[in-house]
Amino acid sequence: MTAVVGEIGEIEFAGEHQEPGTAGETGDVARAARRPRGRTTLMIAAAAVLGVVAGTCAGYLIQAERPPTALPSLSQPVVPRAKGEADPLPASQDRQVRLDGDLRELLIDRPRNARDVDDVPDDDGWMGISEYAKRYEDPASTFAGLVADDFRRSASVSWRFDQYGGVYINLTQFRQVSTLGASIWAENGFHWAGREAGTRSWPIPGTGEHSGTAYVHDTPDRKAGYLPLYSAQAHAWRGDVYVEIFVFDTKPVPKAKIMDLAKRQVGKL
Repeated sequence: MTAVVGEIGEIEFAGEHQEPGTAGETGDVARAARRPRGRTTLMIAAAAVLGVVAGTCAGYLIQAERPPTALPSLSQPVVPRAKGEADPLPASQDRQVRLDGDLRELLIDRPRNARDVDDVPDDDGWMGISEYAKRYEDPASTFAGLVADDFRRSASVSWRFDQYGGVYINLTQFRQVSTLGASIWAENGFHWAGREAGTRSWPIPGTGEHSGTAYVHDTPDRKAGYLPLYSAQAHAWRGDVYVEIFVFDTKPVPKAKIMDLAKRQVGKL
């Protein structure tokens, strides 16, 4: 069929034959009717981008012509230096002086007429790094960790109460040259104490936020042929000293007992 342009510009379909010259004219009309629209869209997008660029350049020019805004002074007011020499703190108020002294004197006192536990590390109250590491389930890893964290020394006191009860208190001091050993080991104590089943915990008064916690384990450790073993513990740190307190008994350990020991020991530091 042949498309022929009428006088009013509409396309009419006639017969199959074409007159010479008609095909070129109808082809141009058909191509004009099917012209793609993408070229116009690209032109509009390019104009929009040019508008954004022009606006940005105009903004920079306006900002460049404005006078600079003065910045506030970085220096602080000069504080006059105090005259005279400051008196050093007395040993009773300088915590570091006390901690550098005999660490055993910072342990709370044993109850009068208290009995010794069966596994006293040393009669003089000092505990070496090897002896201290043996109190953990993996002594070799514990020993390596203590060396890496600048272990300095450890002092301990222990005693028995009632028929089967026992108390162990350790003060472990770190040099803290490259790491904050006391807080690191206290955090380790918090982590493992809180993982045991049937555990309740409370912050220790006077230790500050996240630096002292007491735990009571209501689920006993049971082994065939042995009485059930209940326990409670407390962990804290003060300065460069890590505090550990453990209480064991064949009956539940009350909260008041572990909290009393923890408050008195932390208070003495």
